[in-house]
Amino acid sequence: MFLIPVLALVIGFLLVYSLHIDVSASYADYLAIAILAGLDSITGGIRSKLEENFEEYIFTTGFFVNMALAALLAYTGDRMGINLYLAVVVALGVRIFQNLGRIRGHLTARLLHRRLSASEAEKI
Repeated sequence: MFLIPVLALVIGFLLVYSLHIDVSASYADYLAIAILAGLDSITGGIRSKLEENFEEYIFTTGFFVNMALAALLAYTGDRMGINLYLAVVVALGVRIFQNLGRIRGHLTARLLHRRLSASEAEKI
C-alpha cells in the first residue's frame, strides 16, 4: 500500500516529461520545494513501513501539508526578502538523507538476517 505514492510520483514525472509542461522561472523554486517535500514524505513513509508503524492517514495528510508548508515558507521568505528557499532545501535534504540511511539500515539488516538464517539452516 505504501508503494502507491511512489508509483503516483513516477507517473506524475512521466506525464510532465511526456507532455513537455513548462514551468515559469518564478514558480520553479516553489515546485522544486514541493517535490522535495513530497520525496521527504515518501521516504518517511517507506521508513515507517519498514519500522512497522505506518499509518496511512498520517502519511497522506503529512504528504500534502508538508508540501504546502514548505512552499509557503519559501514564498514568505521571498516576500520578506530573505532567501528561506535554501533553508527549506537544506532541511528537507537532511531529512531525506536521514530517512534513506534508516531505510538502508533496515534493508541491510533484513538481508543480513536472511543470510544468517540460510547459513544456519545449511549447518543443520
